[in-house]
Amino acid sequence: MSLFIEAGAPVIVQGMTGHQGMTHTARMLKAGTNIVGGVNPRKAGSSVDFPVSGDDGATVTIPVFETCAKAVDATGAKASVIFVPPRFAKNAMIEAIEAGIGLIVVITEGIPIADTAYCVELALQRGTRIIGPNCPGLLTLPEDGQPLGTNLGIIPEGIVGPGPLGLVSKSGTLTYQMMGELSDIGFTACVGVGGDPIVGTTLQEALAIFEADQATRAVIMIGEIGGNAEQDAASWARTNMTKPIVAYIAGFTAPEGKQMGHAGAIVSGGRGTAQAKKDALEAVGIRVGRTPGQAADIMRGLLNGSAL
Repeated sequence: MSLFIEAGAPVIVQGMTGHQGMTHTARMLKAGTNIVGGVNPRKAGSSVDFPVSGDDGATVTIPVFETCAKAVDATGAKASVIFVPPRFAKNAMIEAIEAGIGLIVVITEGIPIADTAYCVELALQRGTRIIGPNCPGLLTLPEDGQPLGTNLGIIPEGIVGPGPLGLVSKSGTLTYQMMGELSDIGFTACVGVGGDPIVGTTLQEALAIFEADQATRAVIMIGEIGGNAEQDAASWARTNMTKPIVAYIAGFTAPEGKQMGHAGAIVSGGRGTAQAKKDALEAVGIRVGRTPGQAADIMRGLLNGSAL
């Protein structure tokens, strides 16, 4: 099965003509992502030339559409990546959902929680999956004999190749570090769900997708202080997960009441501590590393000691 998105599925980029959109669209194209259009009402009807893989100077011309609906009608887009500023993000998500796009990856950080909550509920009603906001995105790796994978967002390509591991993370930079730590093994997909208090895809939901994927043999999960997403994932995994999970929780030394990076990364009233999350995970048999390197070593040991 395909993880999160079919290989080669057509993708549009909302905010493609902005600085971040241009930079990461070029990078996603070089990684092999099938980007077929951008969306910007002010630049509708124009197009942008991007370099593609290779040393021959070849380019691809990507058209810009007025709306997501017009982009979908013209290209059959199945996914959208959003790079618009926070004040425009709610309307961008609504527009993509109402256009019937099945997967929306929201890179933007600083979106008001109420805006995210509204869009997540609308997406649930319409059968759309949102990844993010405030996340690095999604990278799927090709299986043997399959075409290129898909890179949606800002995850650097070239760190890892295909392998049996799934990776789900609340942190962007720790996603990249863990990919590097386990580059000798490889991944089926790496997904950053985001660190805001409300996200479109939770740790638990990502685990369920990896559990259903035949090519994924084990999962590494990166959490952080704040909220109870890790505890929810542990409770679900106790009775539903057959594949081994290894975790790392960032923030063991974080002081209470101080936000650490992400909007949701804050210990309040003694709740949401790294130790509490570690205890909940270990109570259901999920081993937790104190550092990313230690978590990677635990995973490597599990794989070496089993038939995975």
